[in-house]
Amino acid sequence: MSAPGPGPQSGGPARAEPVELSFLDPDGRRCHAWARFGSDAGPSPRGLHRTRNALLNERVRCVQVRIADPDAPGAGEAARAALDTEAATALRLYHAFGSPGTARPFPVVIGYELDVAEPFVLYRPPRGRTAEKLHGLPSTHLRIIERDLVDAVGLLAELDLVHHGITPATVRWDGSEIQVWGLDAVTHTGRPRAPRGPAPYAPPEVRGGIGRSDPRDALWSTAQVMYRLVTGRAGDPDRAPADLADHRSLAHTMGPSFAPRAADRPAPAVLLGLLAPDRAPAATRLAGDGLTAHRAAFDRALALKRSAGAAPPGGAVGHDAGGPGTEPTTDTAAGEVLCPYCLELIRFDPTALYTPDAVQELQPYDLGAQRSPRLLADELRGAFQLCQGNAGVPPHHIPVPYLTNGRPLTVAMIGQSNTGKSHLLTQMIAEIADDRLKPYGVSWQSVNPEQHASFLNNRVVPLRDGRVLAHTAGLGHSDSARFVESLLITDARGRIRPLAFFDLAGEDLLRTDALLRFLLGIDALVFVVDPTLAMPLAQLDDIRTALGQHVNRDGDPAFATALDRIPRTGAYLTVPSAVVVAKADLLRSEPPVDRWLGEPGHTPLSRRRIHEESRDVYALLERHAGKAWLRPFDTALHCTLHVASATGGRQEDSRYPRGVRAQRVLEPLISLLAMHGIVELADGGAGEEGDR
Repeated sequence: MSAPGPGPQSGGPARAEPVELSFLDPDGRRCHAWARFGSDAGPSPRGLHRTRNALLNERVRCVQVRIADPDAPGAGEAARAALDTEAATALRLYHAFGSPGTARPFPVVIGYELDVAEPFVLYRPPRGRTAEKLHGLPSTHLRIIERDLVDAVGLLAELDLVHHGITPATVRWDGSEIQVWGLDAVTHTGRPRAPRGPAPYAPPEVRGGIGRSDPRDALWSTAQVMYRLVTGRAGDPDRAPADLADHRSLAHTMGPSFAPRAADRPAPAVLLGLLAPDRAPAATRLAGDGLTAHRAAFDRALALKRSAGAAPPGGAVGHDAGGPGTEPTTDTAAGEVLCPYCLELIRFDPTALYTPDAVQELQPYDLGAQRSPRLLADELRGAFQLCQGNAGVPPHHIPVPYLTNGRPLTVAMIGQSNTGKSHLLTQMIAEIADDRLKPYGVSWQSVNPEQHASFLNNRVVPLRDGRVLAHTAGLGHSDSARFVESLLITDARGRIRPLAFFDLAGEDLLRTDALLRFLLGIDALVFVVDPTLAMPLAQLDDIRTALGQHVNRDGDPAFATALDRIPRTGAYLTVPSAVVVAKADLLRSEPPVDRWLGEPGHTPLSRRRIHEESRDVYALLERHAGKAWLRPFDTALHCTLHVASATGGRQEDSRYPRGVRAQRVLEPLISLLAMHGIVELADGGAGEEGDR
């Protein structure tokens, strides 16, 4: 977004009829005001946003930034993502400066609303004039602008942010201070550069989308803006201006910042030391995100696990945040697998086979009747074997491929009703079907083609079409748990294993009878945290009120039931586990969720990245939710923590009106697969986001 025009202080908004406006203030509290709006000031350089002056309750002047055309084909998702970035950055800066109402040298946010048809952000009026309208400034002013621009870049760098939109249109000067707008162009340090920005103000690496974002990207932009202010001309788009030596002061300070490669430019702090040696370091002038002590608590908890043997050398996921990285040992005999329903050992029995008839009734199948090996293999893919069960579980049928393809891996989704676990699981399986595991050397096929097609048609297709899935139906007292979907996965070494998912209703996960006996043989657990139930954040109050919910400081009772039911042999539960803060789109402007949820899709995982995300999510939960919600991590020897959103937005009238967008739904499963030795993750290091 380019910097707004002169603002309401120069003429004010048009005297339009007031409209009622509802929004959240920077602390997440719901506000209501009567607003008068002026005319649009025009779109941003990328055409995504428009700005207009506003007057709230006939006394508070502000500027509204909103999507230029929310109904434009193909523009909605990009515009919303950019406005999400703008709001998250503005809120981060608001809180980082500690003093309410100040975010110098950046715009001051006073409100926002993102989950509506026409989302917007409200700012205090801009200060001064844009640099593109400034000419002939005295050298004393130029030195202040130069110093404060470099300082602004350094302040963002301290927050692990990079501004890729510094131009004469986004830099303002009021005679004493600068103000840098265009916050929709801010990204996180270490993220892949996206091609963007006009020449010469965007550096060559950014315009080409080469490499990863670096705070020194913004120094190139700063140098080019200063050259424009000094000479009145645009500089060279690819290198230092040919006449830079003629401007000795600029060449002395900003000369190295014209280097075509970010790696050859000075760090912002080093350059600021030259321009303002007496100015305090950026870190001392910014408030933290409040999570430092809680990240230290994660480190201590992890150290206790390491002392208990959680991480053989070189084997743990996420630098000890996860599991052993080798396939768990099993005492089953060759060819035998554990029945996921009755937990009896079972092996393939050609005399106990059944296939569905035209009305899906299972009929006995004669293995010897089919003489074609090719057709026999195809028919067995759709066949079932009778398992006689035991005293607690009546006879049942198991898909044949589940019994003939190695040791199965069973995963249980744990969480009370309405936490979003079914939507999360549906999107996990949809991502697998989209070959999202392929970069990790894993391929897939269905265990039973007909059942898989039914799962896709009944769950994946409706959800991706924007329909809210029905709540998982509860089971009767005589029923037994059944997996909702199963796949055959083949790892990079050619090993095939069935992968089956259990997804029980929340009320069933609270039962203490035989229904939960399946947990005794489960291989992996996914604990799903609903932030509206876990975190007393003000921005979630509206949702709690609408749903009749309350924050539960005692944690999810389904977590406690499952953890107490699964046997353990020592101080810790040894079943690999993952804790997922679902519906994370509700917290997308909240650090550190903004960092992880805003990542480009399909960003490869590494052990280091899983460790960093686990550390951040642990800190978030400990600070806002309390220790009860961290019981899975404290109980399970191998456990990682994640944020994810299965839909990317809120539902309205049983639909997602702005479409469905899955974000980071597969990462928890990838972590669990790594704990079981099915995928191998790189250690991670230089070049990854988060490098310091």
